[in-house]
Amino acid sequence: MRTSWGSATDRGRVREVNEDALLAYPPVFLVADGMGGHDAGDLASRIAVEEFAQLAGQPSASSDDVHACFARTSTRIRTEFTRGRQGGTTVSGVAVTEHDGGWYWLVFNVGDSRVYRWSDAALTQVSVDHSVVQELLDSGDLSPDAARRHPERHVLTRALGTGEPPEPDYWLLPAGADDRLLVCTDGLTRELADHEIGRVLASVDDPQEAAAMLVQEALERGGRDNVSAVVVDVATATAPEQTHATAPRSAPDLGPHLWDEMLNGATVPRRPAARPDPSLVPPATAADHVQEDPA
Repeated sequence: MRTSWGSATDRGRVREVNEDALLAYPPVFLVADGMGGHDAGDLASRIAVEEFAQLAGQPSASSDDVHACFARTSTRIRTEFTRGRQGGTTVSGVAVTEHDGGWYWLVFNVGDSRVYRWSDAALTQVSVDHSVVQELLDSGDLSPDAARRHPERHVLTRALGTGEPPEPDYWLLPAGADDRLLVCTDGLTRELADHEIGRVLASVDDPQEAAAMLVQEALERGGRDNVSAVVVDVATATAPEQTHATAPRSAPDLGPHLWDEMLNGATVPRRPAARPDPSLVPPATAADHVQEDPA
């Protein structure tokens, strides 16, 4: 499978520092939204990009590859932030992976950055936020409209480097020939509703232009946070011969039944996590990068 992609990031109109970082190079595309303020959040997100960048240039990335990147990132952040210094980061993204002769998207997430899939003229949010508000939504105690105004909408229940071992969620989706994926920080979704995001993804063919337009529209709406977007298109692909298969033997302790669910588009069941310090509200370094490359 060959992919084409584009990326854009901006510190926004309020923040003094851009604590977002992004990686856009096959087989991995991700954003990281740092927490902890200047010299903390930007360092944490940069560590995540450095660790995942070790996969850049591979023809594909396995679940073990991705899980190892999460583990190294978490360890490095905890080692770096000592003596009361606090920092952490969200990480959300997608890796191109191959299984039984077919191509798949391996979507991964810790935190409240997001992965969306535009396919068959419809936008679907693949990832699930690790936040207080999301848990209230899941329990039925909060409506989607109220969630956008909730005072704790930026308080996370999971992040990398906050003291707990990494607990990423994974999804495994068959790659369609017309797929377009968006990976973005909450600085984008804070300003734009899903239907507005879908409008841009549907109307702008070039992935770099689409990423840049999404960021620009977020800035025009107020740009209250750092904002980053990575748009990934399938340039050419051979459709998978099947949409269900057994798990790779190297799956990282997820269990074959969970991999079966993932291959049907379901997430690994989320486990409640201890809430990090509420003061670590995610605010949000990276260069735009667009080209076409075999993945």
